[in-house]
Amino acid sequence: MTTAITAGALTLSACGSRDNKDDSGGKDSKTTVVIGVDAPLTGSLSALGQGIKNSVDLAAKIANKNNEVDGVTFKVKSFDDQAVPSSGKQNATSMVDDEEILGAVGPLNSGVAQSMQGVFDRADLAQVSPANTNPALSQGDDWASGKKSRPFKTYFRTATTDIIQGRFAAQYYYKDAKKRKVFVIDDKQAYGNGLATIFAQEFKRLGGKVVGRDHLTVKETDFSGISNKVKSSGADSVYFGGQYPEGGLLSDQVKQAGAQVPVMGGDGIYDPAFIKASGTSNDGDLATSVGYPVEQLDSAKTFVKNYGDQHYKDPYAAYGGYSYDAGWAIIQAVKAVVEDNDGKLPDDARAKVTEALGKVSFDGVTGKVSFDQYGDTTNKQLTVYKVTKGAWKSVKSETFKD
Repeated sequence: MTTAITAGALTLSACGSRDNKDDSGGKDSKTTVVIGVDAPLTGSLSALGQGIKNSVDLAAKIANKNNEVDGVTFKVKSFDDQAVPSSGKQNATSMVDDEEILGAVGPLNSGVAQSMQGVFDRADLAQVSPANTNPALSQGDDWASGKKSRPFKTYFRTATTDIIQGRFAAQYYYKDAKKRKVFVIDDKQAYGNGLATIFAQEFKRLGGKVVGRDHLTVKETDFSGISNKVKSSGADSVYFGGQYPEGGLLSDQVKQAGAQVPVMGGDGIYDPAFIKASGTSNDGDLATSVGYPVEQLDSAKTFVKNYGDQHYKDPYAAYGGYSYDAGWAIIQAVKAVVEDNDGKLPDDARAKVTEALGKVSFDGVTGKVSFDQYGDTTNKQLTVYKVTKGAWKSVKSETFKD
């Protein structure tokens, strides 16, 4: 980890207010930069959302402790979207209206991000998601046909896309796990449907067979109908595009139906809550997640220690490292803007921060952090996890190559 990261990969948002009453701009005055954080802080996905919020908070605290940006104090203001797109849009509007916010970290869900992007873009307010993986968010709706076009200049992400994650999962199922007949299920949401579709395409390209395709509804709990279809299809495996509340119950009911096959999903199910949601053993179930296991990265040791020292109520969870890096990217952008403007924030700080984000490059908690021409991370590291004796254990990590 570089000195900057050891000092704390930050996340931020900025404001042009003063911490004291000194309007003369003397050496005792500091500019406050506020970081907006949008995530599901309540509801079924709060385990992930709280980890996002806390990790950004940690970054801001360490940035301040180490005076990362001279003359600037970072603060965090969090917004709860409950994984609901309309709430996310309202939160984006609130952030835009708050002139102190110069950057935003979040959201968790791709569907929520779709509702926020336009609001941020019209205000030149940068957002960096630590978790969105739907390709269309950065490459446009026609990405699958090869016609990539960046819809919003203000949108960035530190998590890799489902183009990579879905294919990585299919390759593991086919080449490593030797699966040949998969039943594909999704939750009809932007993230889940997109991930399942990309997985299915790659699995078939490799020579595997998709023996069934079905959909379930978020917040429903009875998946016995789909589970019976899995059993009768003769599938040797299941792939689920969705989140852990439904994924855990689906895994449970597939096994109760008599299909003793693994259920695999993306980063949306990679959480201890997936295992807790099941009454039947999940051993053998699989998940992919972006990046390498944080606990195994030398670059993350300081982050893990500092997070523990804060005694947060909730763990940093699957996206903690990416949230920290998202915040730190904004902080580095603010730093560049301030240094280019004689140590002060310019009047068009939001637009300048957005511009600077595209040029950010540093060694972060999760590895090298930088963005391509679409605002996507250049980091293509992924990991496969397997439930072993009631806990997620990493089984394979690598940098994806076409």
